[in-house]
Amino acid sequence: MNIHEYQAKALLKGYGAPVAQGVAILKVEEAEAAAKSLPGPLYVVKSQIHAGGRGKGKFKELGPDAKGGVRLAKSIDEVVAHAKEMLGNTLVTAQTGEAGKQVNRLYIEDGADIARELYCSLLVDRSVGKVAFVVSTEGGMDIEAVAHDTPEKIHTIAIDPEAGVTAADVAAISKALQLDGAAAEDAKTLFPALYKAFGEKDMALLEVNPLIVMKDGHLRVLDAKMSSMVTRCSVTTTSRRCATRQKKTPRKSRPPSGISPTWRSTATSAAWSTVLALPWRRWTSSSSTARSRRTSATSAVVPARRRLLRPSRSSRQTPRSKAFSSTSSAAS
Repeated sequence: MNIHEYQAKALLKGYGAPVAQGVAILKVEEAEAAAKSLPGPLYVVKSQIHAGGRGKGKFKELGPDAKGGVRLAKSIDEVVAHAKEMLGNTLVTAQTGEAGKQVNRLYIEDGADIARELYCSLLVDRSVGKVAFVVSTEGGMDIEAVAHDTPEKIHTIAIDPEAGVTAADVAAISKALQLDGAAAEDAKTLFPALYKAFGEKDMALLEVNPLIVMKDGHLRVLDAKMSSMVTRCSVTTTSRRCATRQKKTPRKSRPPSGISPTWRSTATSAAWSTVLALPWRRWTSSSSTARSRRTSATSAVVPARRRLLRPSRSSRQTPRSKAFSSTSSAAS
């Protein structure tokens, strides 16, 4: 299950992550009121589709010089103008293919003064069988390119499931991201919160790109993506509200095991086999165990129930016994 950016941010905000104010809209007429409800004067208008590379994407219906799927606006009128161009049109990115995806929802967010852009994600590291933070100072860009060109800039910090995110883990992540001052203080609450959300919401991948350091020194989740290996929304009512219907990818182009191409990357491909195996193995084993228990319990009860409903062998009458009984009654 994949959810949109604004839904992911709302979920993370519930865990205490620093997220900017924003409003999701479905109609152009809602854009002005949404912008007025934000502090301003800088706004960001974001297309909400299940694909990355939205900022560099292009709309099919617009000219080649038109802006992409993530746009900066410096006034409310500019927000409305962007909404008119984006809603209902087809956005083509590096991850959608030539067909693209129609933009039916926009997220209008309060702007931020960015000093640095970082990368942070959580996934299962198969080499150690643990959830790990994958971080880099090269955020706000294609992480696949970073993994290919400068793999030394990507750091992996595995988390002990018994201890959770410790102070030493936070210090290691902060060192890898070169955080200090207010950002280092924010890290002490942000990274444990991300780890807790990852576990409690049964995620397969949690990606924050970029995680920004603002000019005032504090951290903020500027963009977030989530993917869960659970195909049904059964975790909480929040998860059920987050689920949105999407057109299925044609079977020929659908990746194996139902993984959306959105979440496939060179940096994380090494962990996918474990991501696939572990959650489903736990789910399957627990389900099979419960099923076997139910079967054994039922097999013990059903025969007894049948014995109660079924007449005993001695009380049954065969054709010979019927003839004998009728003869006996006639003789008497």
